[in-house]
Amino acid sequence: MPVEMSQARFEELVADALDAVPEELAGAMDNVVVLVEDHNEEAPDILGLYHGVALTERTSDYGGVLPDRISIYRTPILRMCDSEEQVVEEVLITVVHEIAHHFGIDDSRLHDLGWG
Repeated sequence: MPVEMSQARFEELVADALDAVPEELAGAMDNVVVLVEDHNEEAPDILGLYHGVALTERTSDYGGVLPDRISIYRTPILRMCDSEEQVVEEVLITVVHEIAHHFGIDDSRLHDLGWG
């Protein structure tokens, strides 16, 4: 049965996950914002999505652009979890996964590292 959780509590869990990112990584993030959204219209079952240009792909032409976005999708995460503890874990995994994409780490490598 899906977990029921307020938007505010879910956003708090995302903030906690961001706080858990090591300072050297958090400090290296550049021009990116993390948003909580209900779900992705095109792929309603995905848990998160990185929209942007990874740091490893930015060239000297990169500049004057809107921030990249990391979207964390509340509904599919809550739907797949049976407890708040599972939500906490899944939010952390999803946040780390999407931040890794910002650093240019692909899905295959993330799976190898246990963050798939």
